[in-house]
Parts: sequence; C-alpha cells; structure tokens
Amino acid sequence: MTVLRTHSDHLSEQDDALSIFAEISKHDHEQLIFCADEKAGLRAIIAVHNTTLGPALGGTRMWNYHNDREALTDVLRLSRGMTYKAAVAGLNLGGGKAVIIGNSQSEKSESLFRTYGRFVEGLGGRYITAEDVGTNVRDMEWVRMETKYVTGISKALGGSGDPSPVTALGVYMGMKAACSERYGNDSLTGKKIVVQGAGQVAYYLCGHLRSEGAKVFISDIYEDKARRIVAEYGATYIKAEDVYAQDADIFCPCALGGILNSDTIPQMHFAIIAGAANNQLADETIHEQQLIDKGVLYVPDFVINAGGLINVANELEGYNQDRALSQARGIYDVIKAIVKLSKEERMTTNSAAVRLAEERLQRIGQIKQIYAGSSGFTGRLGEMSQKISR
Repeated sequence: MTVLRTHSDHLSEQDDALSIFAEISKHDHEQLIFCADEKAGLRAIIAVHNTTLGPALGGTRMWNYHNDREALTDVLRLSRGMTYKAAVAGLNLGGGKAVIIGNSQSEKSESLFRTYGRFVEGLGGRYITAEDVGTNVRDMEWVRMETKYVTGISKALGGSGDPSPVTALGVYMGMKAACSERYGNDSLTGKKIVVQGAGQVAYYLCGHLRSEGAKVFISDIYEDKARRIVAEYGATYIKAEDVYAQDADIFCPCALGGILNSDTIPQMHFAIIAGAANNQLADETIHEQQLIDKGVLYVPDFVINAGGLINVANELEGYNQDRALSQARGIYDVIKAIVKLSKEERMTTNSAAVRLAEERLQRIGQIKQIYAGSSGFTGRLGEMSQKISR
C-alpha cells in the first residue's frame, strides 16, 4: 500500500519539530536524543540540560508513559532538576536524565539495556547514567557492558551499589531542618509523618524516622511493598486514595512527581512537605503559592533528594561511603540556607533554591571561560620547539 504525503502532512511535521525545539529552548536545554531499536524493544529519550559544571549525570527512568509527549515533558523537567540539584549540592556535574518508555515489570531485557548503553556510549561522556524509578543495579550492569559512562553499579564491580540509603539519609536530614524552622527544634519524636511510596528510599527513610520515635503512615499503589515497612518498622498502613486527606505534621512524597496540584493541595492538612520524589509541584509557580496560602513549608525536592546524586557522584572519584554520607548530612545546612534566603528576599523556597543553583552556575561558568590550555595543543608546541632547536 502506498501512502500519499500531502502538503498538510509536511506542515504538521514541521509544527511538531518546532514545538520540540520550543520545549528544549524554554529552559535552555543543550541537547535532546531520541533512541529507538525495534528489535530490542527500545524507545528512549535522553535530555542533557546543562554541562557548565561538568558532564551531565542523571538516572534512567523506565515508565509506561501514556504517550510520547508525556515522556518528553518528564525527561525535560527531570534533567533541569538534576542541573539545579548538582549545583546546590556543590558537585562538579551537569544535569541530565533519560527515560525508557515501557513497563518495568514485564518489558526489561538484557538486549534492551545493552542497546540503550550503546546510545549512552555514543554521547562520549556528555551524559553519565544511573538507576532511577523502574531501573535497578542489575539493569545498570547490563548498560555497563556497552559503556563506561554509568554509575550506581554493584560493589562487586567497583561501584557503590544501591544509592537509596544515602538518598534516605538526606531526606531525613532535610525533614529535621524543616522542623527546626517550623517548630523551633529539629526533633521528629512524636511527629506524624505520611510517606507516599514504599520503594527503597522510603524503606530506609522509615527506619530513620521510627528510630527517632516518629509516627509513620505508609502507602503505596502496591500494597505488599507498604506492608513490608509496616511489618518491619511498625508503621501504619493507609490506602493510596487516603494519603492527601491525612491530618499529619509532615507529608513525604517518595513516588512520582506532579502530586502537588490543584486537586490534591485543597485536601491537605500538613505543616511541612519534604520528600524524595522529583518534580513534586505540577506547576512551580501556581502550586507552591497555593501551599504558601495554606501555611505549608515546602522543601524543594531537588535539594532534599540530592543524596542519590551525591552517592553516584562519589563513584566517579573512587567511592567512599563515609564521604557520601557526610555530604548527604550537609543537606540540613543547605535547606537552612534556602529558608533563610527565602525569608530575607521574600521569595518562595523553590525560587530561593533555584537562585542559589543559578548563582553557582554563573560563578563557575565565568571560571571556565578562562582558557587553561590542552595537552594536545601543548604537545604539538613541544614538537615544534624541538624541530626549531634542531
């Protein structure tokens, strides 16, 4: 069958291309890579947001998106968040992210991840990947078979293994910093905390919370995962649909983003929102203002959940868990500084965090404008001087 392509078809394609470039330029992304291999079942998007501070590092998320546009929106937002996360955490890394479109429960395979690894290798180190929602250490080991630009691999292969414990520690310290601001002290003893999502980060986080005497309420769309935390830590199980209406001190989103929106915020009765999920605000301007109007202290997600990035970044320098944990504890002071700035400048905490990130990007960007020479060029100069001396 022959398909006739009309003038309107070409115009439609041009409009799609222009809209994609508009999306890229909206938040100053540097590069967007679409990866496809039908035999391996791979459909992926890699977004490189900013490499001012260093190569873009960010995890690969595998999720069953409803459509390609949803996947594109997610990867662009996530990669931008990684730039700010690295900058605020004081890391010499840029921001990037990748999404693989597919069901992580049933569509994983060695060929899929190794094929994806070939695409990562083709970027020559501009993007370094790691695990994320829907992927794990084993998946990254498959990726590593095709590229060295991957972190979060097992300790047996020289990596750091699961970054969740470091992420959880950072979230725990961030909660304490928020409590210090809201209640005058950073104790979590007796605080009611609702944790949404029962993945690995939530698992380790609940251990910290219960050890300090917090009252933890846990929920997940997969009830068995939540029940594991209930059994091990003595948390209280609540249904997923009842999460937002709970009366508690702290709400801790540890699942997917976009959950702070015009439907959920009116239901909330929390003093603090501090959790590990990325892109929690559906709209950064509208929905943070709604939280402010309700008297809620929002802790920017890309600051409080930086422990995972800190952990895998340490692999690049030779992994030292004590150093990674120490850096994660430093999230406490970063959040205190953000709250202080937001008060002084009368801005939202999210805006204050973005300002700190962008100020560091600007400072380091100025340094990198100074030419420091290159080994290749100086080597050629040496060869030339030898010829002249002869």
